[in-house]
Amino acid sequence: MPQGTLFILSAPSGAGKTSLVAELLRRNTNIKASISHTTRPRRPGEENAVNYHFVDKAKFLKMIDEKIFLEHALVFSHYYGTSETWVIETLAQGVDVILEIDWQGAEQARAKFPNNKSIFILPPSIQALEDRLNSRGQDDPSVIAKRVSAARQEMAHYSEADYVIVNDDFKVALNNLESIIKKQHSSNVTSFDGALIKKLLS
Repeated sequence: MPQGTLFILSAPSGAGKTSLVAELLRRNTNIKASISHTTRPRRPGEENAVNYHFVDKAKFLKMIDEKIFLEHALVFSHYYGTSETWVIETLAQGVDVILEIDWQGAEQARAKFPNNKSIFILPPSIQALEDRLNSRGQDDPSVIAKRVSAARQEMAHYSEADYVIVNDDFKVALNNLESIIKKQHSSNVTSFDGALIKKLLS
C-alpha cells in the first residue's frame, strides 16, 4: 500500500487556515487532519477529541517527557502538540495527513518527516487579519494586538514552506489548497511574491 503524504499547514492566527481545513476535509475523504493536544481552555462550541484533545499542563508535560509528540510548541501561554504515533499509523494506511500547526511545530515536523509538503497561508493584509480577529468576538483588544504583532513575526517564516497561498478569496484559496493535496503541485498556487510579503510585514 502506498504511503500517505504529510501536509504541513501553517498560518498566523486569523489567516483562515481552520476554515480552509474544515472545508477541505468535507470535500475530500482520503485525508485526515491531526487533532492536536492542548492546554488551552475550551472555547464555546468546541468538543474534546473533535477540535482538540484538551489536557491540563501536568499531563501535557508528562507526554513531552514520554516523547509522545511529533511536535509541540508554546503559543500564547498554552501548549499544543501532535501525536507522532497517530501520524505514523495513519500515513501507513495510505491516508494523507494534514497538520494544522504554527511555524515552530512545522519546523519540528519537517525535520522528522522530510518527505512532507508544507504550505503557508497568508492573509491579504495585516488589516484584513486584524478585522478577522475582531469579528470573532473571542478576544479583547489587548489580546488581538498581541496576536497581530505575533502574526508579523510568524509571516516572516513563509519562505520555509513549499507553497504559499494568500487567502484573499476563500474559494480560490480552497481550490489552490485542494490542488496541492490532490496533485502535490499546482501551477495555480500563488508563488512567492516578494513585494506582497514586504507589504504584509511592513
